[in-house]
Amino acid sequence: MLLSGILPPITTPFYPEGKVYYKKLESNVERYSRTPVAGIVVLGSTGEAILLSDEERREVLKTARGAAANHKVLIAGTGIESAVETLRLSEYASELGYDIAMVRTPHFYKGQMKPPNMLAFYRFVADRSPLPVIIYNFPQATGYDMPAEVVIELANHPNIIGIKESSGDVEKARKIVEGTRHVQRSATVTEIFDAVTARMVKAATEGSGTGGELVPVAALGGPAKPSSAAVNVLGALKTRQKEVGFQVLVGAAHKLEPSLQAGAVGAILAFAVAAPTACYEIYAAWKEGDFDLARLKQERIAKAAERVVGGLSIPGSKYAMDLNGYYGGPARLPLLPLTSDLKAEVEQLMADIRN
Repeated sequence: MLLSGILPPITTPFYPEGKVYYKKLESNVERYSRTPVAGIVVLGSTGEAILLSDEERREVLKTARGAAANHKVLIAGTGIESAVETLRLSEYASELGYDIAMVRTPHFYKGQMKPPNMLAFYRFVADRSPLPVIIYNFPQATGYDMPAEVVIELANHPNIIGIKESSGDVEKARKIVEGTRHVQRSATVTEIFDAVTARMVKAATEGSGTGGELVPVAALGGPAKPSSAAVNVLGALKTRQKEVGFQVLVGAAHKLEPSLQAGAVGAILAFAVAAPTACYEIYAAWKEGDFDLARLKQERIAKAAERVVGGLSIPGSKYAMDLNGYYGGPARLPLLPLTSDLKAEVEQLMADIRN
């Protein structure tokens, strides 16, 4: 399955008293669906997934799925400390129609998180998951940084298709890209080389007279390698095949442009929850080969992205969303709201980043 472009890891909205505000979640997802982002990530770190009950996680996944446009890739954050519970949530996301499971590194028992533990954990999940898996490495939050060598070894698993590498280490991203060049798979894409998922195929074929058959995930990223020039018609959808490797997505917006230059294919960016278009413009300029413009666009957001996301975390990101017409609202305890001084700082940083 193809991964590329910018994907916001959406927030979970709350009422002031702390209950999940599902109507605002629907509204936010509908609006993201009208932006140029490639897809949406639900229950990532920015979604405060670790602060939700299992019932809330499932309802958030269900609500976001119902509000998302069919042409956007949908990634479910399903990582839980237990491999068995991670698999259960991945299976539920598959039942809802999600395209990919994003599995963060387990980290509570840090002293035991050696390479054999990580290899066993991810292989257990990937062997059984009905969804393709991407690894999620976020050492700033977990206190555990998966070594590049372990990522490279896991890249050989046929159901592990990429990584969200959120360490902010551009050289590590480059090392992973270079160490996984041998991985080559065939993915179904649109006629203009955008991602195609089983859910998209089903939506395109329903009512088209082609039977509305659901294409298995394996068929969208399997070993078969037909000519990329051949175009297949699936209802209203024209598709072709594209060779893809192990796909590296990064998580640091203030280092997006150098990460793309290092070989990343896109990014899952917390800053994109407030400024999806500004982040997309960096990717689009880079994709078109206008590297000077990509650097200029990068400079435009670098300070705001590093401070709002890296410094002020989820409360900062949610307040930036409020400024840009999305519903950010409060975070859930133990996260505290911004002070008036910090709000003023965010307002200044976001003053010319309105989208």
